[in-house]
This record gives sequence, structure tokens and C-alpha cells, in this order.
Amino acid sequence: MKKGIIFFLLIISSAVYAQQDPLFTHYMFNKLAFNPAYAGSKEIFSMELLNRFQWIGIDRAPRTISFTAHTQLKNPHLGIGLYAYRDAVGPTVDYGAIGSFAYRILFSESKLCFGVAAGFKRFDIDWDALDAKDPGDRELTNNVNNKIVPDVDFGIYYYGSRFYAGLSSKHLLQNQMVSSTSPADNKTSFTKLLMNFYGMGGGTIPFSDNVVFLPSLLVKYVANAPAQADINASFLLHDVVILGATYRTNMAIGLLIEVNITKNLSMGYSYDIWFNSLKAYNSGSHEIRIGYDIDLFDKTRMLTPRYF
Repeated sequence: MKKGIIFFLLIISSAVYAQQDPLFTHYMFNKLAFNPAYAGSKEIFSMELLNRFQWIGIDRAPRTISFTAHTQLKNPHLGIGLYAYRDAVGPTVDYGAIGSFAYRILFSESKLCFGVAAGFKRFDIDWDALDAKDPGDRELTNNVNNKIVPDVDFGIYYYGSRFYAGLSSKHLLQNQMVSSTSPADNKTSFTKLLMNFYGMGGGTIPFSDNVVFLPSLLVKYVANAPAQADINASFLLHDVVILGATYRTNMAIGLLIEVNITKNLSMGYSYDIWFNSLKAYNSGSHEIRIGYDIDLFDKTRMLTPRYF
């Protein structure tokens, strides 16, 4: 049993270092999750609920639920936002909530935004979920001390009516998340929350009155892991339907559809196909998104937010 626990901890440690933040195929609609400077950039009040089921067919595979809300204030230079999530992988559950504040410099055709975010992050391990062969195993007794730690992010976001670009860094405090003490030798080990760096960009290229090309890119880097990029090509048809495909550099392809049901309400779905070593053990990943926009200040600016 002890070897099994050590193996499990190695897997969790690897996951924490390589993939500390939730993964989203709808990243182009969920930019507040990666960059606090995005808060208020849609210039309306915008909410989004996203539910991701990863690696269907693998027991206790990752599942992520996230909620974002943000708005521009009456002062056009200011924006605020909230990002909260629950990310479960096997017996581990990661919770987080963080509030964002953005200051925007207004140019005639574009805006430059600086954002900071502060909140908390909690990482839990449910040892009872391991279904241990020996319930009285000392390695499972008081093994992990979970705790809540503060979290701080920073970002820069620049956009106009036809483009956007951003850089951000998350988890600036790099706190220790979980401590594990072995009853055998009383030694304690820790997992550390590393800084995650993100770069994003995208734009709109009209092909006709009814077809708009929407390319986008999200690049992530964290120490001790290779950089990861999501490259998306989507098309907006008749201002109603978005169809797209994403290539992820860790060997996955995502197919995406987004529908603007009303002026305020949109819904989306994506399906990921994996081509790495997990292909033989799962039937893909599903992601469902619901977005709702409200024009609080009667700005009558509802077209551009449908783009990004």
C-alpha cells in the first residue's frame, strides 16, 4: 500500500507542476480565467458558466466547473470581475475564487488595460476515496494537511474593435499548497504553487457580410513543464453560429460550436479528441458553456462582445 501511495503522490505532484490551472477549450470566451486585465473589456456586464468533463471513460477523470462575471463601471477607465472554480481530479479537489480590478487607458481606436487579482486557493485530498485495501494503513492516517492560501495575479490586455492581445502571470505568491507527513519517518514534503505565464491573441477578419474569421491563440508556460499552445480557427456565420477547431500541442484537437440564442444569451459545446498515450483509455472530453450579457449602462454595444 505504501508503494501505491508514493506512486499516487508522484502523479499528483507531476500534475500540480505541469497543469496547475484548469484547462478550457472555450478559452477565447473565458479570458478572465487567465488574465485579470480582461475585466470590463466587453464594456457590458457579462457572466459565464462552464462545465468540463475530461477523459470520458477514465474513472475519476478531471471535471471542472467555473464561473466568471465582469463589467465595466460607470467610469470607463475601470473594470471589475470575479472568477471562481472547482477542479476535481481523482481524490483531489482544487477550489479557488479571485476578484479582479482593471484600469484602462483609452485611445481613440483601442484600449490598454492593466489588471490585478487577489483571492484564495484551496487544495484537498480525500484519502477515503482511494478505496484502500488496508483501511488501517498508517500511511493514510493524518497524511495530508490541507489549507487555504492567498493567490495574486497580474495581467496586461490590449484590444481594439478587430483584435486583442494579452500577457499575464498567475500565482505570483508561489505558496505551498499541501503538506504530507509520513508516519514512518515523520518527514514532511510540500507541493508548491508555481507561477503560470500566459500569452493570448486573436482578431476578426471579415470574409463577407455573413462570414467572419476568428483566429485565436493561447500559450501557457510553467516551470518544469513544456510550453503548451492552443491554436483556434473559428468562423462566425450570420452573427449567430460560431464553428471552430482547436489544436492543442499536447496532442489534442477540439471541435467547437457556439450559438447566439438571443442578443444576450449564448451557449457553446466542444468535444476534444486526444492523440497522446491516454487515447486508448478515454472517449474524449466534453465542455458546455452558457454566457449571458447585460447592457447595464445602456451603451448599446452588443456586436463586438460576440467576437471576443
